Amino acid sequence: MRAFFFLILFLSAVNWISAQSPMQKGFTHLEKGEFEEAETFFENYLLTDADNKTAKLCYGRAVGLSGEPEKATQLFTDLLQSYPNDFEVAINYSESFLWAKKYKEAKPLYAQMLIDFPGKFAAVLGYANTLSNLKEYQAALDAVEKALEIDPENASAKTSRKFMRLGFANEYVNKQQYETAENILKEIFIDFPEDKDALINLANLYLIVKRVEDAKTTYKRYATTPKDSITALNGIALAEHIGEKDKIALEVASFSKSKVGVFEDFALTEKTYDRYIQALIWNSKFNAAKRIIDSLQMQHPNRNWIHALKATHGLYTGNSKASIKSYNAILKNDSASFDGNLGKANAMLAADRIIPAYQNAYNTLKFYKDQKDALGFIEKLNLMHTPSVEEHVAYTFDNGNNIAFFTNTTVDVPFSTKFRTTISYFFRTTENAVTINKATSHVLLAGLQYKLLPKTTLKAVLGLNNSRFMTDAYVQPVLDIKLMLQPLKVQNLSLGYQREVQNFNAELIEREIIQNHFGLTYNLGTNFNLGWYTQLMHTQQSDENARNLLFTSLYYSLSKKPAIKMGLNYQYITFKNQVPTIYFSPETYQAVEVFADIRGEITERTTYMASAATGFQKVEEDPYTNIFRAEAGIQHQFSKRLSGNIYGKHSNIASATAAGFQFTEIGLKVKWMFLPKPLFYKQIDKIAEKTLTSEVTQ
Repeated sequence: MRAFFFLILFLSAVNWISAQSPMQKGFTHLEKGEFEEAETFFENYLLTDADNKTAKLCYGRAVGLSGEPEKATQLFTDLLQSYPNDFEVAINYSESFLWAKKYKEAKPLYAQMLIDFPGKFAAVLGYANTLSNLKEYQAALDAVEKALEIDPENASAKTSRKFMRLGFANEYVNKQQYETAENILKEIFIDFPEDKDALINLANLYLIVKRVEDAKTTYKRYATTPKDSITALNGIALAEHIGEKDKIALEVASFSKSKVGVFEDFALTEKTYDRYIQALIWNSKFNAAKRIIDSLQMQHPNRNWIHALKATHGLYTGNSKASIKSYNAILKNDSASFDGNLGKANAMLAADRIIPAYQNAYNTLKFYKDQKDALGFIEKLNLMHTPSVEEHVAYTFDNGNNIAFFTNTTVDVPFSTKFRTTISYFFRTTENAVTINKATSHVLLAGLQYKLLPKTTLKAVLGLNNSRFMTDAYVQPVLDIKLMLQPLKVQNLSLGYQREVQNFNAELIEREIIQNHFGLTYNLGTNFNLGWYTQLMHTQQSDENARNLLFTSLYYSLSKKPAIKMGLNYQYITFKNQVPTIYFSPETYQAVEVFADIRGEITERTTYMASAATGFQKVEEDPYTNIFRAEAGIQHQFSKRLSGNIYGKHSNIASATAAGFQFTEIGLKVKWMFLPKPLFYKQIDKIAEKTLTSEVTQ
């Protein structure tokens, strides 16, 4: 576009002989942008008038603008030999470097022209545009203001200023200085009221900062023609999604799709179908989305926007392998694709391949410097692997007159993306207000966790339990070994063995009961909001007793934000021996309950959770009794490295404690990442350096 503006400037500056000039046909070709035809015309003309300066200038412009800027530069270099102080020759020579995108070389040439030809509008504007191409936007804007002082109403200068402001605003967006970017974009409306480019960029800015209503209003301002209305509807659908109103987003996207067929605009149709399929995915209509994606891929194979939809579908349905394959197809077509690079980083994280996730995030920064989402993604990975300490304190009481206080301090130190260690110290003191029995427990644990394969982790914890009842004390080893894996997508399986000392109250601590748990947990998710969780556990105890436990839960997710799910729980427990005077140990116990769970945001940094369940329980042949349990908590993120959580919970379910009492707990958790970055940051820095200075990683 800028080449066109300079062309107009050039043609208006040429001293035309008359409308009937023998070169008029060539001038017309240049004005219409028919550069190859212009090149042929002036090449033939110079055969009959070889020394005509105007013809040589026009020929050089035609050559350069038709795709041979280096050849044009040489032609203007030759002309400079004949016309060393000629402004029109010099300005065309300088501009030829812009055609070749040699902006650094063009900058000193234009700077010299400002000295040699002070006050020349084309030179000042050329210098301004050169600075703009070098992304020196403030200097470019200063220069274009000087051009407008020479010619205040020049449309070319105002248009150049508009594009400078667009670039400058984008730079501030990347720096996350959104208010400054917004003000710069609004300045465009002074020259060009309701400018479409400015409106689109403004709407995108509002989407980034989640000013949903402002974004929707801006899109409505954009919708001044039927075609532009389709673009606006597509944007509004995205705004509704960001505003967590996915059903409305789908309604808007569906309406847009129903109207786009009127226009024979393939690019607009693609964007509209893209948004519609995204809206289907946001609303968990995965089968419908897949059918349309497959149909489109047959009609238009190897299109990046279709690959991106397949990848998104894979991420939402837990098929990270399919997503990676689709993102690879995008990057094969375009290694600089933002969606391809950052999308693949997210897919690698979903596949539990952390190092490749880092690599692809840095690939994104290689092409999009300081891009907010890529930087945020890398920070997210860093926080996942930054050493932390968590303090958990709680006070409990029950209707058996037992009160207890405990504190648990845990230090988590990841040494790599595969290996981490934990050290924890647990202290519990418990007392019975009636019997005046008191007991304390000290448990010191050291744990290792190693990722054998992506989504396959082995965890081992070994420690000592020192318990004291009144004047008696003992020490027992404790152990917890667990294998956690994902055998198939949306499935999680855990197999484990745990050796622990029963320490719920003073009487149980006195008896030194050792429990050996052999357990299995399995969780099955689905793509239609239904889930199933099951736990099986067999426990052998040092008092010759044994327990079998089955807990299973079928649940359904009602919404994503806030996350609400409801379900049905069933629990079945049997004990080999019944010792009711010591601890809750029925021959059979069953409980059925319905539950609801909600989790959401109060503010961007404060989240909440609440759950409740009610039903009935049956102990052996006793009558059915009602049960109720509830839990609520609030968590606040004080900073990126410090968070706190306060909670309370209550239960009267008989199996909730070893003693079978009604039970209440009030607690506080504080987690602090005590280092600013992972211990293996040097490895991450090497990944960054290697990635940013090498070819894109596929």
